[in-house]
Amino acid sequence: MAIIDKILGRNRTLSELSAAELRKHEILITKQRDRLFKKIEDLSAMKQKIFTTGATQKSPELRKALAQDFELKTQEQVMSARELNLRSKELMTVSRLRLIKEHNEKGRAMGQLRLTDKDVARISGWIDDDQMSQDSYHERLDSILSLGADADADDLARAGLTQAGQELMGIWDQLDNGRVKQEEAFDRADAAVRKRAEAQK
Repeated sequence: MAIIDKILGRNRTLSELSAAELRKHEILITKQRDRLFKKIEDLSAMKQKIFTTGATQKSPELRKALAQDFELKTQEQVMSARELNLRSKELMTVSRLRLIKEHNEKGRAMGQLRLTDKDVARISGWIDDDQMSQDSYHERLDSILSLGADADADDLARAGLTQAGQELMGIWDQLDNGRVKQEEAFDRADAAVRKRAEAQK
């Protein structure tokens, strides 16, 4: 079941959800997604270690065992990547809904929250579809929510990001354009996140 079904339940409509409720779900999904990031990174490191160990072994029996372990870790990595894709689409959905709700509460028209049961079913199906890329899902979701050309592109791009996250995105852009060196970029990004963490204590 997609997160949209869990959030709305059988007797709730999107108009009854507050921006605060949507933000709460956004935070929970972000934590789940971050755990998956870590798991995939750990699996990648384990696979690298297995591969290196296998390259130094001469025993066919040991190599066979390592090869099996490598395959199992790869399967687990693939499954985690699928789940990560699911969480990312869920996060995008909740972020979009929260953004619309906040704008509408401020009297600034931005998309619509009058989704039918058919719309919700379509969104749920797209979230669960492993074959649908995040970019494709993004376009379809924004189409249903009447975003797209009428939406504030900057607000959408920042949806779900803290100020530190937005700063990190800017640093990566500077890195892409060669305006900052790798080591300096990392130090600045680390400082931005640490500053944010200190402010929240």
